[in-house]
Amino acid sequence: MEAKGRTAEIMIAEARKAFWVMVGFLAVIWLLQIVNWASGYALSDDYGVRAWDPATLPNMVSSPFLHWSWEHIEANSGPLFIFGFLSAYRGVAKFLSVTGLIILVSELGAWFTSDPRGIGVGASGVVFGYFGYTLVRGIFDRHLIDIVVGVVMALSFAYQFAGLLPQEGIGWQAHLFGFLAGVVGGWLFRDRGSRNRPAPASPQQNPRSALLKELDDLGL
Repeated sequence: MEAKGRTAEIMIAEARKAFWVMVGFLAVIWLLQIVNWASGYALSDDYGVRAWDPATLPNMVSSPFLHWSWEHIEANSGPLFIFGFLSAYRGVAKFLSVTGLIILVSELGAWFTSDPRGIGVGASGVVFGYFGYTLVRGIFDRHLIDIVVGVVMALSFAYQFAGLLPQEGIGWQAHLFGFLAGVVGGWLFRDRGSRNRPAPASPQQNPRSALLKELDDLGL
């Protein structure tokens, strides 16, 4: 019982960290949006990424924090918080590594494949990266709870898959490469310790009982 209690405490502490990390992320992008809007979106012009322009490559760090309109940031904020929290609640340190991979791959992918006449900004590549990571993490980590979460998210946000298809006026390239980066991140940053988990003790242990055991271990 003591071990279960410690596991639950650790999970709750990490979930709290994840919550505040995402609150902070949203606070930053909304504060920047106010400044950006007040300047006539000069920040997006100056710190966005233009395809095939080497001078804008350093802006890969800044472009996910900027947007082109209030509608743009509003569309990203809800999914960003949901998928970001679900990506971070098992460990903020791993989450930051996954985030770095997603930003790098989505921005580079868009840089190589987008129309050089436009300037790319927005958190949507990160959103799709977290979405892909949330879908596959449970499979790679062998956590039944996360598998269930991935299935629920896939069903609840099935419309997001349309954002991976070519569309005029939308940075679908960042969406696609971000999503792929999230899937790869699920494998690269998988819980290696899960490989050593013992097999079920008896044939009667089914996925439902295993899920209940995970919930019980967390004190839920």
